[in-house]
Amino acid sequence: MNQLKAPKWPFLLGQILLLGFAYFVVARLPHPIGPWEVAGCFVLALAGVLVGVWPFLIDCKLIAKKIEGDSLGAVAQKIQGLEQIAARVSSATNEWINLQGQAEKTSAGAREIADRMTEEVRQFSEFMQKMNDSEKAALRLETEKLRRVEGEWLQVVVRILDHVFLLHAAAARSGQPQLAEQIAHFQNACRDAARRVGLTPFVAEAGEPFQAERHQIVGAGTAGTDAVIANTIGTGYTFQGQLLRPALVKLREAGSVEESATAAPTESVPPDGGPGEGELPLQSPD
Repeated sequence: MNQLKAPKWPFLLGQILLLGFAYFVVARLPHPIGPWEVAGCFVLALAGVLVGVWPFLIDCKLIAKKIEGDSLGAVAQKIQGLEQIAARVSSATNEWINLQGQAEKTSAGAREIADRMTEEVRQFSEFMQKMNDSEKAALRLETEKLRRVEGEWLQVVVRILDHVFLLHAAAARSGQPQLAEQIAHFQNACRDAARRVGLTPFVAEAGEPFQAERHQIVGAGTAGTDAVIANTIGTGYTFQGQLLRPALVKLREAGSVEESATAAPTESVPPDGGPGEGELPLQSPD
């Protein structure tokens, strides 16, 4: 800061000389002093003041220039820093552009992979759907075959049991108790064997009330509300709890003598016929 200050002793010397000269004029001139002498003394005093203040003004200008130079230097440094920042921003922008391009390429690749995966999933779903449909068709075919076989062996077993029932009825009408008892045991054994596969024969007892859902009347007659069964003409069957065929029965006529519960059927083939000779039609077990 000392280099920024101007030497003050010359100015102080000039100020002292000017003020001293003004004092000499005032002290040596005869009084009263004239206006020109007062004006001259005032000018000398003002000049001395200006000479005394002048070095400080010079110091202020030097300090101002120094501050301005320092400010300009700081501004220049800041400008250089801004240029460096601008260069870094430009570099970062270029890097960002490069990264954005790579990101677009990566996104396009990921989109392509996703599309391929979607197509593969669609093809796999179609393949699985075709396999499922084919398996369902095969299972449906096998189920139909099993149902057909089931219906066929049900027809066979029911027909055998019908023949056994007719054989038992014939033995009961023969008048030979031992033969009838043996045929009854044979019939019971056959029915027990059928029950093991879910086929349950049933007959209507004589004197039992008529039930339209379990019994069928011989011929084209109709049953009244108080109809009573006289005897069973054909055995009824249930398969796994579902009605397969109602029992074919004969109703007791009004005013007739009550028949025995063990009365044997007098008809071997139902009047309405059936799928085969001596065979009653079966309902679907479903």
